[in-house]
Amino acid sequence: MIQSVWPYLAVMLLAAGFWPAIERRFAWKAFDILPPIVLTYLTVTALSVAGAWTASPDIHQAQQVLVARMVPALLFLLMINCDLRAILALGPRVLAVFACTSVALFTAFVLTYLLYRHWMPGDEWKPLASLSGSWMGGTANMIAVKQAIGMSDTSLATTLLTDALCYSMWVVVLFSVARLAPAFNRWTRATSSADITVAETAVRAPATGDSVLLWLGLAVLVSTLSANLGARLPIGNMVSATTWTILIATTAGLVAAHTPLARLPGAQSVSSALLISVVAVLASQSSFAGIAAAPVYLLAGVTVIAIHASLLCIAARIFRFDLYLCGIASLAHIGGVAATPVLAATYSRSLVPVGILLALLGYILGTGFGLVVSAVLSALAS
Repeated sequence: MIQSVWPYLAVMLLAAGFWPAIERRFAWKAFDILPPIVLTYLTVTALSVAGAWTASPDIHQAQQVLVARMVPALLFLLMINCDLRAILALGPRVLAVFACTSVALFTAFVLTYLLYRHWMPGDEWKPLASLSGSWMGGTANMIAVKQAIGMSDTSLATTLLTDALCYSMWVVVLFSVARLAPAFNRWTRATSSADITVAETAVRAPATGDSVLLWLGLAVLVSTLSANLGARLPIGNMVSATTWTILIATTAGLVAAHTPLARLPGAQSVSSALLISVVAVLASQSSFAGIAAAPVYLLAGVTVIAIHASLLCIAARIFRFDLYLCGIASLAHIGGVAATPVLAATYSRSLVPVGILLALLGYILGTGFGLVVSAVLSALAS
């Protein structure tokens, strides 16, 4: 049984690297349904329940410090690849599809909560709110929203499972409907976006040892400064010092993305490692207690996607959006930067940069979107 910090940290790092390494080596189909980040969470949770470590004061303090510093550092690094100028250059039609998708998703979360709130008493709206951060951006946004609203670590398992399973289902649907594009476009009176022209995103050099150290040092520095500044800003019912810290770190990343610093390789590699490490640390504080609520949230997740898809189809009819742009915008929200380019490539090779840029825009807006959804759901719950 582990009772001190350093062996605990060693287990967290090993657990964070195990499933990604297995996926890279074997590429099993099971990872399409349960990605490494979910398996990492469940593995560490199982070790915690089995008593692999004790909640000693030293380990508890280490957990709190790690999460408090790693989440802002992670968000800073994620923003480095987000070029706002390239996103704005997509043009009004593409941005309008993205905006309609966001509105449809926001409405879907609110309506779904109203449908299921009798099965989500008290503060059980929080898993749905953190899920909204992920379905606008990604897992990092989910964790940022979780921290900002004070959601329990136990509830994170339910949110991650809902995210993974519903997302997998929606990806299959979006790939399958590609052949319906001509009929859909006739119904919406839209022209296909298959020939849209967007500049390819720049390919960055691979990470090096020195660049990894520089990014780690810079990310920790930004995280520390953000926490110090956030502690000095006014707080309210839905805005805490943690919320300010997250927003400041995100803004710092967006600013850095438009400086020569963004050309330094390695930010993406470091952020990927930080993300799964944060998930491992969060899992080490939880148990399987939250899994019992999973069926309700899985049903809620499917309902969110169904309402979102229906509203997006109505918007497509009104504003004459074609199926390809609707599908890419939807997956840019729910699937993120990893899956969207793949879907875009199956629609049309020229749409790949569109998919990447829209997914990056989701990363930028994901935390703020989740906080707005949190405020609305909290008001409805009271």
